[in-house]
Amino acid sequence: MTAPSTSRDAPPGVARPREEAGAGVGSGPSTDPDVSARSAERAHAEAPVPEPRRRRTRSEGELRALAEEGQRRFGDARGVDGALAVLRWAAEELGDGVAVASSMANAVLPHLAARVLPGVDVLFLETGYHFAETLGTRDAVAQTMDVTVVDVRPSLSVPDQDARYGARLHDRDPGLCCGIRKVEPLRAELATYDAWVTGVRREESSTRTGAPVVQFDEKHGLVKINPIAAWSWDDLVGYAQENSVLLNPLLMDGFPSIGCAPCTQRVEPGADPRSGRWAGLGKTECGIHT
Repeated sequence: MTAPSTSRDAPPGVARPREEAGAGVGSGPSTDPDVSARSAERAHAEAPVPEPRRRRTRSEGELRALAEEGQRRFGDARGVDGALAVLRWAAEELGDGVAVASSMANAVLPHLAARVLPGVDVLFLETGYHFAETLGTRDAVAQTMDVTVVDVRPSLSVPDQDARYGARLHDRDPGLCCGIRKVEPLRAELATYDAWVTGVRREESSTRTGAPVVQFDEKHGLVKINPIAAWSWDDLVGYAQENSVLLNPLLMDGFPSIGCAPCTQRVEPGADPRSGRWAGLGKTECGIHT
């Protein structure tokens, strides 16, 4: 069975690329990390608090203990067997309290999770600025895999954000834009789960080299699982090929890391995979994992 795609804070339906998706990155925003931090705080203060559709089933103490157990048991997890082992443990311990976060750069993580937790919620941050290829990958995952794709949307539409902050906020204050369109919607959604699964890999960037397989996420107050943390790019592509798993077409077109269209550029062969994200802006993370 393949579960349909659903949406948070918007009527169900298939989202389409926004008109702004083809815009390029501008210049001139502050590169001061303190400015980005203040931008995230500002977005948090202004974000409305939605009524949760579900609630956590474990206390913070229980989740901390589970995270410690998971790190002891799976700290050295590698390869497909290691990824499936930690996901199976999460499914046995927390059941539908587990959610997978996917940027739809590829469908490897949803595919792995569905093998041990059919119907698992796959959270997709529908920012309104995605490439058409990314939305197409999301739609294909929803239609072909035994998962429930959940479009997690910000409280402000792109036109509403433009009206409040001015057009092309991502050019002037990318930290605030990411805070409004990614960080805060995800924070609100994760508040209803006991664990989240991410596709963070250590080789992606210097900010991710120490990513553990299991940890307690202090920022969001739940268990965080990075089952493919030790995987290389070749491991990722190899799994996709061996299992006929979807890859976003942009991955093979010079975009090893894919985010919102206005803030993502092609990178040169051999360059840092994330160097095309917010290029020239002194920013390497949207704030979700930091």
